[in-house]
Amino acid sequence: MDPVSQGVIGAVAAQQFSQRSQLGVVTVIGLLSGMAPDLDVLFSSATDPLLSLEYHRQFTHSLFFIPFGGLICACVFYFLLARRNGISFKETYLYCTMGVASHGLLDAYTTYGTQLFWPFTDMRVAWNMISIIDPLFTLPLLILIVTAAIKKNKVISHAALGWVVVYSLTAIVQRERAQSVGWELAQSRGHQPLSLEAKPSFANLIVWKIVYTTAEKYYVDAVKVGFNTHVFEGDSVAKLSLVDDFPWLDANSQQAKDVERFRWFSNGYLATSPNNPNLIIDMRYSMLPNEVRGLWGIELDKNAQPDAHVVYLDDEGRSADGFKRLWEMIVY
Repeated sequence: MDPVSQGVIGAVAAQQFSQRSQLGVVTVIGLLSGMAPDLDVLFSSATDPLLSLEYHRQFTHSLFFIPFGGLICACVFYFLLARRNGISFKETYLYCTMGVASHGLLDAYTTYGTQLFWPFTDMRVAWNMISIIDPLFTLPLLILIVTAAIKKNKVISHAALGWVVVYSLTAIVQRERAQSVGWELAQSRGHQPLSLEAKPSFANLIVWKIVYTTAEKYYVDAVKVGFNTHVFEGDSVAKLSLVDDFPWLDANSQQAKDVERFRWFSNGYLATSPNNPNLIIDMRYSMLPNEVRGLWGIELDKNAQPDAHVVYLDDEGRSADGFKRLWEMIVY
């Protein structure tokens, strides 16, 4: 999720183990530790645009890394913050470890995919519960942790944890409701999907993106599951076929290797863009949940050298009109 959400969740986790008198500094330690795993964004390359995709949400987000990440943070924050406030190294390690532990688990809430079980597997865990940015989840937590820190009130800290639990359970219920509608929609079309997933649209739990697959196509629709249920029918697109879509692509070229790296990153949800036949998009994300438009993708070049990488694009489909139309779906 976004850095603010990660920091806030780290603070919530650390506050649960803090003494009342230490709540202020523990909140800061937990917040910074909760954000720390995202320092993996520093792994990047000027020549290989997919390197950052491979390393983001990898080892720093693994369950295996938690005690080591907590120790690294503790070594820093003990000397910067904790020692001068009478907090022992052991206590600092606990608070930092709670902050780091919250990070990967929260990222797994989203559809992006997190390598929770690295180095044993590179499987990307995605529970499809909450949008990468969701103010309704984050802002109440931010208010609660700041209030708890100022007033040195553990009850408010526990209330923040309660909000995490309530919102998570609500997300699961909404996801299951959306998936149920998605299955009914597919069956009404005479389809027997090979797979079907409901994914939260941007910043809300009301409108969900339904993506289901048949042998040859992806079908994309939006479902509103509030007090009333409504389907915003979308479109379909053929699954990526390198043989049909890119017959000129050399299987031994760097571009072909990059396509497979992007396939892994996208959990296999790949198609060519309706607007650019050379652009392969990640079907999991779009500004409007019933549109076949990717928020990011990779562009291939027929004339590229064998060792040339693909071009990574990350802005297809974003527009002010897209936000307006999504809001219209939410309040429909």
